[in-house]
Amino acid sequence: MDRRQFLIAGATLAAASPFAGAARAQGVTARVGYIPIVGTAPFFVANGEGWLKQGGIETAITVFESGPNMIQALASGTIDIYVAGVAPLAVARSRGVDIRVVASTAVGENVVVTAPSLTKFFTDGVAPAAAFKAFRAANGKPARLATQPPGSVPDTVLEYWLWEVAKVDKADVAIVPMGIDATQQAILAGAVDGGTVREPALTILQTRNPQIKLVAGGEEVFPGQPGTVVAVSGAFATKNPDAVQAVVNGLVKAAALIKTDPDKAAPHVAAALGKGIVDPALIRKALVSPASRFEIDPRKIIEPARAMQAYQVKLGSLDKEAPFDGLFETQYYERAVKAGG
Repeated sequence: MDRRQFLIAGATLAAASPFAGAARAQGVTARVGYIPIVGTAPFFVANGEGWLKQGGIETAITVFESGPNMIQALASGTIDIYVAGVAPLAVARSRGVDIRVVASTAVGENVVVTAPSLTKFFTDGVAPAAAFKAFRAANGKPARLATQPPGSVPDTVLEYWLWEVAKVDKADVAIVPMGIDATQQAILAGAVDGGTVREPALTILQTRNPQIKLVAGGEEVFPGQPGTVVAVSGAFATKNPDAVQAVVNGLVKAAALIKTDPDKAAPHVAAALGKGIVDPALIRKALVSPASRFEIDPRKIIEPARAMQAYQVKLGSLDKEAPFDGLFETQYYERAVKAGG
């Protein structure tokens, strides 16, 4: 084989490799922002298993309390990769933030729970609207429900469930916006009467107090509920397309590992979310919870995300619907699946 034939053969082999693009992404440092929920698990499994490093990616990771808070970091160029809820992204893009969703990580994450003060009104055969009404009659005040800031996925789906699904009287509920950790602590302390949580908070809450009750699952609170996504800044994607491909390749492999071997996946997620405080066994339980549904295909959340945005306009948290043009870039996922992850 002469030199020209050797080079052609080498190029053909490289193109056939699922990490062909990733192999060229040497020396890329990705600044990653995330919110501390189990929906981000595929990213941390991919990172923990070394698949991102194999693709030439080093990560500098920062935790945020909500997606909307992360938008400012994106806009200022201080993070390259966003791992959080999809809801704020179309609006951010419409305001000039060049951000592109390259993968989903989880769907149906947000569920509604009641603290003991409200749980006792959610008895068998009693509709949620009647339970909230009974709480107000007994306490002389509306039930306080904690969730993340207006415009976030948790806030939007809570309001959808309350007003559109359960048909609760608005006089019977007061919505209290706060951060993820604060929501968990407030429910545990009885400072609020319930709220929206995601894993691992659901497992933590119910482990510590079995009187905390799951009253509405993810699909019930918002049909097709889109959730956590991986999005990249336009500048990072343009400069490092092979690195983006390596991330998505890793996500596909990670979702498969979580499904087939949650025991192996759990320590990676615990290291990211638990910071040595949360037992990996609890994280493992959260990974297989009914509130944990891992889905990497971004095509599956485009229409539910449109529906969510339309509802945000109805709520008044958005002035108008933002265009989705250019927001979702599905080619990375399609290549990853074609190449075997």
